[in-house]
Amino acid sequence: MAKPPLNERISKANADLIDKTQSSQAWQSIFRPGSIFRKGYTDSPRNRSYVIMNSVLYHLHPVKVKRHAVKVSYTLCLGGLSFFLFILLTVTGIFLMFFYRPTAAQAWDDIYTLQSSVTFGLLVRNMHRWAAHLMVLSVFLHMARVFYHGAYKAPREFNWVIGVILLMQTLLLSFTGYLLPWDQLALWAVTVGTNMMGFTPVFGDKVRFVLLGGVEIGTDTLLRWYVLHVLLLPFVTVIFMAIHFWRVRKDGGISGPL
Repeated sequence: MAKPPLNERISKANADLIDKTQSSQAWQSIFRPGSIFRKGYTDSPRNRSYVIMNSVLYHLHPVKVKRHAVKVSYTLCLGGLSFFLFILLTVTGIFLMFFYRPTAAQAWDDIYTLQSSVTFGLLVRNMHRWAAHLMVLSVFLHMARVFYHGAYKAPREFNWVIGVILLMQTLLLSFTGYLLPWDQLALWAVTVGTNMMGFTPVFGDKVRFVLLGGVEIGTDTLLRWYVLHVLLLPFVTVIFMAIHFWRVRKDGGISGPL
């Protein structure tokens, strides 16, 4: 009896290997029921729902999406663009942290060295700076779109408040990054900003003292704003973004047209 051709034997061996792998306990523990990588997957509404619910990224979206929600002309992708810019700022910010020391004696020299001597340093710094400007603009436009479409109404009132908090977080992230270059523009911008905070009734002077780390701008001010910019504010922003995405799903996805 003649043997099957070599290519058929190889195909059968590959199929047996794939079947054995997909039947293993390790594979089934990683890919849950409904995954397209699971053995015996069939395209059905139930399995499509499983794909959404069991995926790390897809579960942020509802199982069913309204037809208008996938139209670019309705949302202009402003929410997704804001999130993308936040990721870009995180990546470029980590790169900049490798070459920056938050002290009054070294901050400006490190910025100058970054721009003049570090490979792609000027490019990455400009990407970080422009992404920060664009994020403020995109978050503002996103909230304007939500407002004019009436998406702040029931049952989305709570998520509207979360969005307002995220707008404030975005502005604070942008403002705290102002001081880090330690140039004249940064020093005077922070001077004006903290003086305005100082006129807040009751606790204004205390807030100004905490932000400056004293009575005037110095090394302690730079260190505090650096910690705010790279640690505290991003951490809080990530938490509120997770809540925001979760509530979009729980509130039925993107709101419908008026």
